[in-house]
Amino acid sequence: MRTHTFLLTVAVTLVAVPGIAGCAAESATSGSDDSDIQYTNLPVSGVPDYQLGRPYTPPAGVTIVERDSTAHPAKGKYNICYVNGFQTQPEEAGLWKSKYPAAILRDSTGNPVSDPGWPDEMLLDTTTTAKRATITKVLTKSIARCADRGFDAVEFDNLDSWTRSHGALTRSGNLALAKSLVRIAHRDGLAAGQKNTPQLGTSGQKSTGFDFVVAEECVKYQECDAYTKAYGKHVIDIEYSDNIGRRWSSVCALKSRPAMTILRDRNLVPPTKKAYVFEHC
Repeated sequence: MRTHTFLLTVAVTLVAVPGIAGCAAESATSGSDDSDIQYTNLPVSGVPDYQLGRPYTPPAGVTIVERDSTAHPAKGKYNICYVNGFQTQPEEAGLWKSKYPAAILRDSTGNPVSDPGWPDEMLLDTTTTAKRATITKVLTKSIARCADRGFDAVEFDNLDSWTRSHGALTRSGNLALAKSLVRIAHRDGLAAGQKNTPQLGTSGQKSTGFDFVVAEECVKYQECDAYTKAYGKHVIDIEYSDNIGRRWSSVCALKSRPAMTILRDRNLVPPTKKAYVFEHC
């Protein structure tokens, strides 16, 4: 997630239309020892919906949906399951502190290091093989739940947590954890998605095996090329109505934007709320 000045505890779902998913999605085979396990990559066309928090019936025409791992997938869509791969979910802080305290990144005084933009989320410690193994063991349950509930893919948020760690974490440590999580996802028959982190360029995909990317505000911050060079058309971009700073029609006219670019309200409220915004190109 991008860091912003206000907070929101969220969950995510992206959905794809059956007709589109059937003709545009690509089947792949896991490169791990479980080479007989197959998964379907994100379609290269369609209309995504980004549902964080409470799920709702997707608008007409939506074909791809992302939701939290505790939610259920939308029927007849290509569904992406949200997993916070590098930070703790607010409601799970107690679990990590009581059962896996060594997996939490701590400062020099022993206190957990939190995301400055999301202070109710603690950074996970990816600095050693043992700690990464613990994190992988815990998140394996979330990934399995995504698969068991019928999701098609999983997206691991906060891959860029090393940039908020005051130098305690490294890019290489996070990528090592990402590689393990991608392997588990593929083993369970799920495509695996990178979240944001344009500074990785093509190296993120090459070193981890990610299949697609979910980006936030790549048009606003002129980062879309970094994603399309690595993932081609397997890119979803979410722009936010409070920060886009231009007419939506002008965004859709851009040749540099990903084909699957949508506009949402910052708080991702459901259609029943006045603040709800959803547009697509």
